[in-house]
Amino acid sequence: MITDLLSTTVLIGILASGIRLATPYLYAAIGETFSQKSGVLNLGVEGQMLLGCFAAFYVAFTTGNLWLGLLAAIVVGAAMGLAMAFVTVNLHAQQGISGIGFYLFGLGMSELLFQRLMGTVETVQGFPKLYFPVLSEIPGIGEILFNQNILVYGAYLLVPLAWFVLNKTTLGLKIRAVGENPDAADSLGVNVARVRYFTITLGGILSGIAGASLSIALLNVFQQNMTSGLGFIAVALVYFGGWKPAGVLGGALLFSMVNSLQLWIQVLGIPIPSDIAVMMPYVLTILVLVATVSRVRSPSALSKPFERES
Repeated sequence: MITDLLSTTVLIGILASGIRLATPYLYAAIGETFSQKSGVLNLGVEGQMLLGCFAAFYVAFTTGNLWLGLLAAIVVGAAMGLAMAFVTVNLHAQQGISGIGFYLFGLGMSELLFQRLMGTVETVQGFPKLYFPVLSEIPGIGEILFNQNILVYGAYLLVPLAWFVLNKTTLGLKIRAVGENPDAADSLGVNVARVRYFTITLGGILSGIAGASLSIALLNVFQQNMTSGLGFIAVALVYFGGWKPAGVLGGALLFSMVNSLQLWIQVLGIPIPSDIAVMMPYVLTILVLVATVSRVRSPSALSKPFERES
């Protein structure tokens, strides 16, 4: 039955779903890239995703409007980002511990809201797949690349946009300067606190969208802890990608393809224990971190609070 994986239909299915499953990874990891490039490690991505996931689903479910659901996820993500920014920038809290605190808050709050406001698992009609004349009809390629929903394309367009902002704009120069040497940036007139507030809030917004992409674009359902560690993998992807959007894209595709593969293994009934198949993306996370972290240089001020001298 392993030979079934090599059939054209299955290979197209693996690639198509892999492209689609990279969506939440990309949104969350690109947002975390901005945050870390400014010197802030946000381990609360998972919690932000969970709240964005629930907000998008609940609003879409109650109003029937997917765009309002997406807006709700953006607002919730921004609020979580602003709260994280206040704790890390104003209160100078230890970033790792505070991030875990925000993760636990998002986990607990999303479960509480789900139980109080819904109680049972429901479904919504998510964002439909877009149709491109001629392109969508190309055998194989059409199904893989031109048969996805709008949030999938938005995630991939975010990669060159993030690269341009970080490398070709004054804002990007300020972000990189603050992440490398905030004291020097401050002496040159850069408002370190403002830059970090912007990047952390932007990261929260993109994490909220990542959550929304799960609940109203990919799975079209909400259930407790449905991100299942995806936010932490997104943080790992920033290290894997060397704090570069293109590297993050490569890592996101790698992880999503492995995830797609394990899903197809279960669908085809290949005699591999399901628990082992589910573990594959997480084992890969550990192996990649071991292999890459020592080879890349993180922003010099990463996870270090900045306190302006009087």
